[in-house]
Amino acid sequence: MKLRKVLLFMTIVFGFVLFSMTEKAEAAITSNEIGTHDGYDYEFWKDSGGTGSMTLNSGGTFSAQWNNVNNILFRKGKKFDETQTHQQIGNMSINYGATYNPNGNSYLTVYGWAVDPLVEFYIVDSWGTWRPPGGTPKGTIQVDGGTYEIYETTRYNQPSIKGTATFQQYWSVRTSKRTSGTISVSEHFKAWENLGMPMGKMYEVALTVEGYQSSGSANVYSNTLTIGGNSGGGDGGAPTARVEAENMTKGGQYTSNISSPFNGVALYANNDKVSFTHNFTKSTSNFSLRGASNNSNMARVDLRIGGQNKGTFYFGNQYPAVYNLNNISHGTGNQLVELIVTSDNGTWDAYLDYLDIR
Repeated sequence: MKLRKVLLFMTIVFGFVLFSMTEKAEAAITSNEIGTHDGYDYEFWKDSGGTGSMTLNSGGTFSAQWNNVNNILFRKGKKFDETQTHQQIGNMSINYGATYNPNGNSYLTVYGWAVDPLVEFYIVDSWGTWRPPGGTPKGTIQVDGGTYEIYETTRYNQPSIKGTATFQQYWSVRTSKRTSGTISVSEHFKAWENLGMPMGKMYEVALTVEGYQSSGSANVYSNTLTIGGNSGGGDGGAPTARVEAENMTKGGQYTSNISSPFNGVALYANNDKVSFTHNFTKSTSNFSLRGASNNSNMARVDLRIGGQNKGTFYFGNQYPAVYNLNNISHGTGNQLVELIVTSDNGTWDAYLDYLDIR
């Protein structure tokens, strides 16, 4: 009888310990903390003032709330060891969904840091009462079904991953808000670098909710970070079709073949274009265009399918680069695909190498 009581007591105690451990694993984080959880790195960071809490859920998901803070960040993603560039790591993208309720200044963003040079970066999909970061845009990128304006700002003697420091901030800010979808992270990195904004070696990429002098709440119910693919261009594997520009039909007054910086076609003026007919077996595709500007000015080339504008490729300098337009809806069957200049102002020419369709 005594032994049975002892065993029963031990069972109760052991069950209580397990319950306590489970409760601790799921308890809200309320002070600065860095760790790993269910395959993702996470961080809770807050400076003085106000309160906040973060609950870690499965995979990359989490919930957050904050009240009368000065500055707070909740994030889940991947931390790197500062030894590799984003090209060496491979193509990065995030598929996410969130219920986002800011009351004041806040960002729903991909956030992170790079070193050598020290850079804090944001890819902002939604925000609160103020659209960051102000100033004059350096350029734009059209990707993932939207347009992002690109900015660069400087932070002087501010907190960073290297202590108090002066560093650059890079921003891609979507022109219209959304709270779910795919963010092709590497495409923003490439766009920044083509605008003279070097990325260096990676420290962190994370889906983040930030509050600044505000209150609010968020539930990130989906957050999947994908890393892999072609580390040189990040274009996600072999194309279903590659069409060389010189094999396309040329149109416009000045369109002509070129042999430098590659064998391809030059579009010199508005309405210069190349085109071809493609049989689409699925209704949505990703497009990757390799090209360049003839100088340091940004060249713009529109993608048209079936006579409808589907997006714009931007080439920031004379060095060949690949830019993507992802998740483009176009229907099925034979359709006319056109690459056309519509915004030339006499300061650049567009050089085209090839177009990949996936």
